[in-house]
Order: sequence, then C-alpha cells, then structure tokens
Amino acid sequence: MNDLISLKIQSLVYGGYGLSRLPDGKAVFVPFVLPDETVEARVLEEKKGHALAELVNIVKPHPQRKFPRCIHFGKCGGCHYQHIPYDLQLQCKKAIFIEQLQRIAGIEKPIINKVIHSREEWGYRNTLQFSLSEKGKLSFSDFSSNKQFDVIECHLPMPEINSFWPQIDFDPGSLIERVEVRQNQEGNLLMVIRGSEKDLPEMENEAPVSIVHQGKSDQVVMAGKDYLMMRLKQKEFKVSAGAFFQTNFEGADNLVEIIDEAVIRSKCQSVMDVYCGVGLFSAFLADKVDQIIGIENSLAASDDFPFNLDEYDNVSLYQGKAENILSSIDAYPDCVIVDPPRAGLKRDTVLAIIGKSPQLLIYISCNPSTLARDALHIIDAGYTLESSTLVDMFPQTFHIESVNIFTKINR
Repeated sequence: MNDLISLKIQSLVYGGYGLSRLPDGKAVFVPFVLPDETVEARVLEEKKGHALAELVNIVKPHPQRKFPRCIHFGKCGGCHYQHIPYDLQLQCKKAIFIEQLQRIAGIEKPIINKVIHSREEWGYRNTLQFSLSEKGKLSFSDFSSNKQFDVIECHLPMPEINSFWPQIDFDPGSLIERVEVRQNQEGNLLMVIRGSEKDLPEMENEAPVSIVHQGKSDQVVMAGKDYLMMRLKQKEFKVSAGAFFQTNFEGADNLVEIIDEAVIRSKCQSVMDVYCGVGLFSAFLADKVDQIIGIENSLAASDDFPFNLDEYDNVSLYQGKAENILSSIDAYPDCVIVDPPRAGLKRDTVLAIIGKSPQLLIYISCNPSTLARDALHIIDAGYTLESSTLVDMFPQTFHIESVNIFTKINR
C-alpha cells in the first residue's frame, strides 16, 4: 500500500477529489488534482468499492494549473481548488453539480439557469472557525488525517477577521474546543469561544471585539454584546452567537434576489420558510406576500427571527424540529422554502413537505449529493425540477451553493 502508482485523472468529483482507476478497475480518489493530469499517488485506504490516495507528485500537469496562494494548501482541509484558475473552478463545479443530479436523481438534462461568480475570490468569508491545539494555538484539520495543525495564514476571511485572529492566544491545556470569529460589513467583530463552562479562560482584550463563551448549558458575555448586526440590501439583521448566517454577504444578496424573483413570478401569497434561521429570506418576502410561516430549531436564531421581522404583522414563527412542526401545523402554503444543513432533508421532512402540496418548492442546497438524493423523492411525488442556479459562495473550495426551483405537476 506504500508503493507509488501512476494515475491518469479522469474528472473531478464532489468532495475535492479527482477520479482515476487502479489497475484492477477500482475507482480511486486523489485530492488537489485536475482532469487529464498524470500523477504519482500513494493509496492510503482501500474500501469495498473504491480507494483513497494521497497526491505525491505531478508528472504531467494540467496546462492551467497555478501555484496555490496559501502555505497550508495540500494539507489544510479548508481549500481544495487553489491550484485551479477561478473560471475553471466554476466550470468544474457546474460539471460536478450536473453529474450528481444525473447519477443520483436520474435527471437526464438538468437545466442550469446560470452560474453566478463571486466578485471576491479571496477575503470573502464573514466567519472563520478554529480548533485549539494542546499548546493553546488556533488550529485547522489536516485534509488526510484530520489531525490538528497550527495555522500560520488563511486567505479566505474578510480583512478585519484576518487582522484579528493572529492575535488570539490561549494558555496550554485550556478546555476550549472551538473558536469562531465573525464580522459584519462595518468591521465589528464577535468571537465565540466554545468549551467547558467550568474553567472560563482569562481574556486580555484590547481590540474592539465582543466575546461570548458558550458552554454546554450556559452562555457568558465576556466583553461587548452577544450578537452582531449584519446588513443586507439596506436591511439590518440581528445575528446572535450560535445563530447561522450566510458566510458570504455578496452570495447572500444573490440568493435573496433569486428567491424573491421565483416567489413573485409564481404569484405565491403564502410562504413557509423552513430552516428560516434569523429570517433572511422571510424579511425580504414579508411585504410581498400575505403570510409568512417560519420554522427553526435553533434557539438563538429563533430569538433573532422575531426581532428582525418585528415590523410585519403577517409573520409567525414555530420553534422546533422541521419534521415535527410540519406534521403538526394545519397550514398549506403556496410556496415552501427549505435551506437545510449539508446533510439535506430527513425523509420525514420530505414527506411532510410533500404533504403540504405546495405549488412551488424552493430548495437552497450547499451539497449537490444530498440535494440529488432528496430531489429523487420530490420528483417521485409529482414535482419537476424546473431549474437550478449556482451561486459560488465558496471560491477555492469544492462547495457548491444552489437554488433549485421545483414546481408541482398538475395532473
């Protein structure tokens, strides 16, 4: 298994890998490569249907291969495409997205409206998360081994985060598990520390940053406030520590525009916003429809939602798991919007949504694999995938955000 093997890369696949074949025909996946490259690799793990390998040497590089910007590239699990020019990244993501829908969902010719590029290829993330090493240093995970390594540089976060995080230092042996730094457009910072509440870290904070410590059962504001105000299209959103918000402001703008256009075009008057978070999509639809029903499990986001939509009387919120709420409320909206986590929709959630029989189903996905799995069930229930729009919110990575428009087939 330690011997080097020569491989010809056939294509890129979802997950940051290139696909090739071992001499016996078994699929083998190699990271940090490009189609048609010849490489030397070492097989790390063989499974029943495929093998995983590490890249050792590039024998014949792709003509467009570029030198990565970051010193950690090839080791860090955060970036996967720094060796690929940005336009080619988008082409690869589109091809991978189509392949997933074809192979998993059985959609022969997916209709892709367009692929919206990110204006910023670097410095676009408004949130960055770290683990903590035993020495108290901020760390990322190794792509192959998942072991932690100390971070020296990162080129994805927005400028204020990038200026601040190298100043963070903790004592060795701290009980801190995760550190998250978030910023808004004005450059205000919020640092969330997650770990045991039995041993709160001592903080010497000279920077203008809010600090929140979150334990398993308690939250302590150590400096400033426990939230940031995020602005999108002249609307302000309160986003508390622990609440999700889109990590790319420009990309979030694009998502809002696509969703608004679909709802208006379909003349929907009642909308159910599932996994509504702090109310990003609901806030822009509330003055365009008669009724908004939000569903959210996160307590932090559920506290922010009514604050952010306080001016509207046609909005209601249900806090709890989506599958439980959907099956318990007597509401049958024209449109259902779902923005689930990377794992996609639970089977019970799909069945509950289909039971509402909406004319329009808008599925925002950050994982084409789980989208395709769920699309298969949605289509079987009498819907068609009308179109998909790809919004690149994560340059330099394999991640693909998409807005997918399903419409009910009236028989």
